[in-house]
Amino acid sequence: MKLLFIINPISGGIDKNPFIRKAVAKCEKYGIRYELFKTTGKNDESNLNAVLLNFKPDKVASVGGDGTTLFSAIALMGSAIPMGIIPLGSANGMAVELSVNPHPLKALDDLIMSNVVAGLDMLEINEKYYSMHIGDVGINANLVNAYSKDKNRGMATYAKYFIEELSELKPFKITIKANGETYLQDGLMVGICNSRKYGTGIPLNMTGNPMDGKFEIVVVTQINLNSLIKAGLSKFDENFHDNQSGTLISTKEAEILFDQPRLLQLDGEIIGEFERIKINTLEGAVRLITHHDNPYLF
Repeated sequence: MKLLFIINPISGGIDKNPFIRKAVAKCEKYGIRYELFKTTGKNDESNLNAVLLNFKPDKVASVGGDGTTLFSAIALMGSAIPMGIIPLGSANGMAVELSVNPHPLKALDDLIMSNVVAGLDMLEINEKYYSMHIGDVGINANLVNAYSKDKNRGMATYAKYFIEELSELKPFKITIKANGETYLQDGLMVGICNSRKYGTGIPLNMTGNPMDGKFEIVVVTQINLNSLIKAGLSKFDENFHDNQSGTLISTKEAEILFDQPRLLQLDGEIIGEFERIKINTLEGAVRLITHHDNPYLF
C-alpha cells in the first residue's frame, strides 16, 4: 500500500509532530510506503497535484481540521484515489459527522484497515468555490470574519464578537429559488448545509446527509435568549433542536439572492461578498474511506 499524508502543520494550533512520528513508525513497521505533504499556504494546490501524479498513492490521509479536509477533497474530486480523515484541527465537524474515531492514531488504523469506500457529496458554489460541510450568510459569517482578523483567540474573543453581532442584528431579505419554487423571506442567517452540525457540535438542521445527493438550506428567522439556550442544549441532546425558528429546504440545486452583497463563509473560511449564490450538488464527488459505524451509509 502507498499512503499519502496531507498535513496542515498549523491547523487548530495543534502540534502534529507527535502524531507524525507515530504514524511514520507504524508505516515502517508494516511495510506501508508513505509520503508526507505539508501545506505552507504557498502553491499548495499545484504542489499537491504534482505529488499525487508522481507518488500515485492508494489512499490519502487528510490530517487537520475541516479546512484541511476540504483542501484534500478538492484535490481528489473526481479521482479514483480514496481519502480518509485524521481529526487534528480546532474544528473537526465533518469527522464527527462521519463517525471518524476522535483519536488520531485509531482513526489512522481505521483508514489503513478499512475497505469500505463510499461517495461523499461536495457542493459547488458559483461554479468556482466548494463546500463539504456548512456555509452561511448572516450573523455567523460576520462573526467568523471578525474573529479571524483578531490576533487573540479563545472563547473570550469569540464571546466579544458574538455579543457585538447580537447587538447589531437586523433581518435582511432573502430570495431562494429551489425545487421549481421561489421562497421570499426575511432572515438573520441562511445556512447552506451538506451536513447537520457546526464544528462546535451545535446542529443547524437535523436532516442533512453528506452522502445523499442533496443539501439543505436553513433560514434562521429569530435569535433570542430562548433559541440560544435551545441551540446550546442541542449540542448535548438533539431533542432540544428548535425546528420552529426558521425555514428548511432540501434540494439538489438552488439560487439564493440578497438585497445587497453579503458576506459568505464556507467551511470556516471567508469567501467574499455576494449578491447571488448558485449552489449545485456534486453527488459522490469524493471517495471516502469509512466504516459501517458511519450512520450515513445506505
